Order: sequence, then C-alpha cells, then structure tokens
Amino acid sequence: MTGRQEGRTSVTGTAGTSGTAGTAGTTGTTGAREQGATVWLTGLPSAGKTTIATALADRLRAEGHRVEVLDGDEIREFLSAGLGFSREDRHTNVRRVGFVAELLASNGVKALVPVIAPYADSREAVRKHHQTEGTGYLEVHVATPVEVCSVRDVKGLYAKQAAGEISGLTGVDDPYEAPDSPDLRIESHTQSVSESAAALHALLTERGLA
Repeated sequence: MTGRQEGRTSVTGTAGTSGTAGTAGTTGTTGAREQGATVWLTGLPSAGKTTIATALADRLRAEGHRVEVLDGDEIREFLSAGLGFSREDRHTNVRRVGFVAELLASNGVKALVPVIAPYADSREAVRKHHQTEGTGYLEVHVATPVEVCSVRDVKGLYAKQAAGEISGLTGVDDPYEAPDSPDLRIESHTQSVSESAAALHALLTERGLA
C-alpha cells in the first residue's frame, strides 16, 4: 500500500537563480493588467508547503490578486484519480497539475502549487512548458529536513510507514530529488509561516509578479 503524501506547516528564505517571469495576464475591472504566474512549492510530506501557500494566497487576495491554490490531495482525488505512486504515475500527475497551473497563470491567475513533485525531470518538464507558453514560473523548495517532517507528521504518514502499513513514502523509502537551484529555498523549521510567506511575496514582488 502506498501513502498519499502532501504536507503542511512553517519556514528561511534565500533566493536562487533560476526561473522566468512571463507576461501573460488579463485585464481586471480596474483596468490594470494582472500578471499571472505559477509558484510551485516542492518539498517532503509535512514540510509546510500547503500552509505557506495558503498564507501567501490570503495576502495576495487581500491585495486584489486572483489566486488559486492547487492542493495535491485534491488534485489526486479529482484530476488524477486512479494514478498510483510509481515514478511514471507521479510524473503523469505532476504534468497534469503543471498544465492546469499554466492554464490559470496564462489567464492572469497566481497559481500556487504545494505539490511534492519528487523528481527533477518532472519539475523541469513543467518549467519548460511554462517557458514555451511565455508564462511566469517560480520553483520554491520548502527544505524542511525529514527528521522535522516526521515529527510534524500532519497526516500520520511517517508513523504508518514506520509501522509497515504503507510504503513509497517520499524521502523515506521513495526518492526525493531536491532542486539544485530553486528560485527560493525556505526552511520552515527555522522561520514562522508568516515570515516564510513574506519571503515568497518578496520574491514575487522582485520578479514583478505581485
């Protein structure tokens, strides 16, 4: 049996070097052109991805931006039902999420994607799709150590894996390929959620996306 693996919780941000900022967007009711972009938060289960994405979404919406959070569990239920956790199925799931995110971003939405995406080639495929379409894309590594994630264990996945109830848990008995040069690296175990969201907001502002 395999476990479902999205995580939640807190975050030190250091900006990286990769990434592109696209020009896609729509004109809102105020007449200003809204700049869409995909922000992909990758990291281990219970790293804090969804919590940070939700905090950032609240801040962006308060500023008048159009925002969608593409939660990994919801995607698995409604878009990727039937897929397992093999490398091929994980790749297919990431490509599907990436397609939806780019579609939203190209129409002026900030698409925040707190999805593990454990393999570098899958994440690179999503980045290249955004580059081909001229859509902004930022990769954020929520770099919480597995030791911290296993203590948080928001969904009990680490405990189930340790008990032999599930297998294929990312970062434990299944690979996780951490990004070499993300646009931002966040360490949720050394920083609060609000500080982490602020670091990500600052990156968006720096790239002209917020």
